[in-house]
Amino acid sequence: MSEPLLQIRDLKVHFNIRAEKSWPWEPPRVLKAVDGVSLDLHQGETLGVVGESGCGKSTFARAVIGLVPASAGQVLWRGEDLTQLSHAELRERRKDIQMIFQDPLASLNPRMTIGDIIAEPLVTYYPRLPKAQVKEKVRAMMSRVGLLPNLINRYPHEFSGGQCQRIGIARALILEPKLVICDEPVSALDVSIQAQVVNLLKQLQREMGLSLIFIAHDLSVVKHIADRVLVMYLGNGVELARKPALYAAPGHPYTRALLSAVPIPDPDLERGKAIQLLAGELPSPMAPPSGCVFRTRCPLADERCAKERPRLAGEGEHLVSCLKAG
Repeated sequence: MSEPLLQIRDLKVHFNIRAEKSWPWEPPRVLKAVDGVSLDLHQGETLGVVGESGCGKSTFARAVIGLVPASAGQVLWRGEDLTQLSHAELRERRKDIQMIFQDPLASLNPRMTIGDIIAEPLVTYYPRLPKAQVKEKVRAMMSRVGLLPNLINRYPHEFSGGQCQRIGIARALILEPKLVICDEPVSALDVSIQAQVVNLLKQLQREMGLSLIFIAHDLSVVKHIADRVLVMYLGNGVELARKPALYAAPGHPYTRALLSAVPIPDPDLERGKAIQLLAGELPSPMAPPSGCVFRTRCPLADERCAKERPRLAGEGEHLVSCLKAG
């Protein structure tokens, strides 16, 4: 196998939070949004990242692209550590790493036409490119994502949510990047539109040789697009495996609980399946449990789980962070 395109090593993103009425000499509390995630991503591969709200998925994505600073660890892009680059150097690397955001309408400037929105990265990185050539590239990309080129002078509010997400995809791909980070790109869309957007991303990936990091709550959506899946809980990666292995034989109790909540289209199977409900609420990332971060909601937890913090480990490509796995 070729060298990884992206290598993430023990990535941490911690925020210092100071209480509103705290004394100036009191130390701030630390919010551990991402607390030691490691993985590799290869050319043309799609990594799905799943977990409930508050598990650190979006912060992880923003740290990879440099929108939030990493507190520790490395983000190696073709062997170069992005966390050590200056602002100007990181800006230059962003030509190869682009992002699609969750809310399609909120991510578009309402005062700009969609032609200007899609062209903005080209104008930013290639200011000497002739306007006619910019417009030609924008029209070609609009056609590629399923938008009529004659709508180039319309404004975002004139489009549906699905069309606005296609505009966001066109903007992200206009520079022909190598990696696209999709931060819950279909969660705000209707189910039928979700399928269209996922199929569009898969088609563009094949045509352009893209690598994708696809973040989602819905494991059924991730199943249709991912090659491998990272399951996150409270800022930690608790399971990392190839899609068939993870969906057929999940190794972590949290992954099993998430999969049990995915609806089955067969009514008889749906009625007969056992749903594994999680006890309690997601702990605060400012006060994570000792030892295994999942132990306060885990049906298998014992005294050892409160003392030892497991790390992702296993045989081959199926890695599980659980003292009870095996």
